Amino acid sequence: MRMLFTAAAWLLASSSLPVSAQPYPPPFVTTLSNNTPLAFGMDEETAARALGTPMHYISGRPGEEVYLTFRHIGGSGLFFKKDRLYLQFRKGRLAGWKGDWGHNWMWQ
Repeated sequence: MRMLFTAAAWLLASSSLPVSAQPYPPPFVTTLSNNTPLAFGMDEETAARALGTPMHYISGRPGEEVYLTFRHIGGSGLFFKKDRLYLQFRKGRLAGWKGDWGHNWMWQ
């Protein structure tokens, strides 16, 4: 009987994961739809590096530019989804950004 309890205790101890190896849910902010890796005050190069996409000049004087970048958000296997993201720079620093999802031509 003692051997049975020892074997059961050994099986329970070996089958459970240690506390440090137990999986935890991801942080709440990673599940948000607005998890763009941008911060106010970035320059153009840092913002392009953070987004991982090239930026295209739209308008504005030097230091007061508006740029456009296309974010590849995935999509289905048939249609790839590319969202437009406009970035406003003032005095060479990121002052704001706005996503433009456009209209889906299939549902008009």
